[in-house]
Amino acid sequence: MDVHGRTDSAVLAPLYVDDHGELHAVFTRRRDDLKRHPGEISFPGGRRDEGETLVETALREAHEEIGLPPGAVDLLGALEPTPTFVTNYAIYPFVGLIEPGFEWVLGEDEVAEVLELPLETLRAAYGERRLVRKGIPFRTPTYEVDGHLIWGATGRIVQDLLARLEPE
Repeated sequence: MDVHGRTDSAVLAPLYVDDHGELHAVFTRRRDDLKRHPGEISFPGGRRDEGETLVETALREAHEEIGLPPGAVDLLGALEPTPTFVTNYAIYPFVGLIEPGFEWVLGEDEVAEVLELPLETLRAAYGERRLVRKGIPFRTPTYEVDGHLIWGATGRIVQDLLARLEPE
């Protein structure tokens, strides 16, 4: 599927089932000193390198950002591509199942922390807000969990993921 955006990028939405049968998603919180998207919550991902597929991009970026080896991911499929409006990226999200209890290795140049959030907690945390970024007002789906705000493109990806999964 195609989506508006000058720069192709891909993210991986790693999911795992914990010991209680609860499905979790893995996110990163970007470092506060980054020029682009400082402090924001996102799925591991980034720009596509020349010569690689979008799936390869998502898996490479997850490995670079959180130490998740591509071979540890059982790729389940793709979600609806989504654009970023301020940075003009076309984001292609992929969903992968991983084993619980993975020990994260942070890509310290980009990632401040890894968040493992239960999908039902995210579902319950849904809201919609009017935000302003770089002088541009917009409405966006939001998910606020333990003081962490997921919004924008990541919020739209989470909304698509939750819509495809039945509540428990």
